[in-house]
Amino acid sequence: TFGLKPDAMINAQNVEIKSHGTEFDLSVFGHVTHVTMQLIGQFNVYNMLAAFAAAYASGILEDQIIKSLEKVTGVKGRFQSVPSHTGVSVIVDYSHTPDGLLNALETIQDFATKDIYCVVGCGGDRDKTKRPKMAKIAVEHSTKPIFTSDNPRTEDPTMILNDMVAGVPNADVPVYEDRHVAIAKAIEAAQPGDVVLIAGKG
Repeated sequence: TFGLKPDAMINAQNVEIKSHGTEFDLSVFGHVTHVTMQLIGQFNVYNMLAAFAAAYASGILEDQIIKSLEKVTGVKGRFQSVPSHTGVSVIVDYSHTPDGLLNALETIQDFATKDIYCVVGCGGDRDKTKRPKMAKIAVEHSTKPIFTSDNPRTEDPTMILNDMVAGVPNADVPVYEDRHVAIAKAIEAAQPGDVVLIAGKG
């Protein structure tokens, strides 16, 4: 068995989620090793434990598995940490559904100590009901939401943004139809220690 509970034969304890990765103590039948992953988030700890358990069951040595897993960088655009020299943590994540956006923001809340900027938009010619939902999630789970376009396809970008704004009638959220402008505004405004999530197509 594997998991985050101590009674699992392979478990992770003292999980510390950071803007550039995740650290934890890996216990394998009582033998503990400190692990530093390049991947971010508790869900990635579960994935790592599953991969470790499968490799361990196949007879691969514990140290070899850990060294290999510590080198994994993840999929581009999937909760990807972008290097920054300003002290601002920039995360790009393909969050194009309410659940995806919520998961990304909750993961950021695990390590964020200051403001969370959320640059988010909704695609055109797709489920319109998710637009107000995603807007509400951005407002409730970030301190600095910014609404923008995200692949409007054949729809009018302004109408898509209006659908988002309608979901948070009492919030004063900046809206920029030009995605490049929205991202630039967030990064320019962010201060050292802040996190900028660029959700959607990047």
